[in-house]
Amino acid sequence: MYLDFQKAFDKVSHQRLLRKLSCHGIRGKILSWIENWLKDREQRIGINGKFSEWRGVISGVPQGSVLGPILFINDMEKGVNSEVAKFADDTKLIKIVKTKAGCEELQKDLTKLSDWATKWQMKFNVDKYKIMHIGKITPTIHTI
Repeated sequence: MYLDFQKAFDKVSHQRLLRKLSCHGIRGKILSWIENWLKDREQRIGINGKFSEWRGVISGVPQGSVLGPILFINDMEKGVNSEVAKFADDTKLIKIVKTKAGCEELQKDLTKLSDWATKWQMKFNVDKYKIMHIGKITPTIHTI
């Protein structure tokens, strides 16, 4: 299954991210460094040479950074039995399914990922959701 987060790195609350990192044992100077990296960011919109006012940014991780995705989605696959491959905001859920029970396990893993996304106020982009099936029988998998 190919999954994609909807505006993933724009929605991550800085305060929630910092609490999450602290719960994972990142504290002291490293947590302060990350907090300083995130705080006091501003952005504005420019169209045809006209710009909006600068606004403070209280959510999101800097795009194009290596740390952004690592810091936030580092625990997404906790409790998931299928293989999970992540790159930035793209996620692959991989499982060989040979029985109905295997199909049910895959569905449980998809539900766990969906629950994680809901907990962190994220949404999967259902327009980019794809299933690659190789085999003779197409299993029934519920969507996100």
